[in-house]
Amino acid sequence: MKPLYVLNGPNLNRLGKREPHIYGTTTLAEVEAICRRQAGDRPLVFRQTNSEEALIDLVHEAIDEAAGILINPAAFTFTSLALLDALKMFEGPVVEFHISNIHKREPIYHRSYVSMRADAVLAGLGSQGYAMGITALIELIEKRQQV
Repeated sequence: MKPLYVLNGPNLNRLGKREPHIYGTTTLAEVEAICRRQAGDRPLVFRQTNSEEALIDLVHEAIDEAAGILINPAAFTFTSLALLDALKMFEGPVVEFHISNIHKREPIYHRSYVSMRADAVLAGLGSQGYAMGITALIELIEKRQQV
């Protein structure tokens, strides 16, 4: 069984400490535990990087290895055409996830390049929403397998 890839972008390593009024107090280690619990028996690769280059490399790895990608690209959501291009090479489902509701934030956060490729987008559910993202990703994978 191919693994689910959960990819996290810049500053998410500071979850629990960074702007808790926006991102809550859940740490990235706790987010990983949420994702692993929700994935059940499915293998899961969980990564975080502050580097655009490294995030693109992780997407390239997923192209060869993953059944699906749940990605919280953080600031790269709004800036990285290179990340969009990498995601467009991935043939499996992609779920874009944001802890905060990016559409209630400043206008700079309203345009997501990643959404141009994502099969689904979840935002504003807090860190616990990662579980919903995993569920959605699994459902999208299973739906494709039935076709």
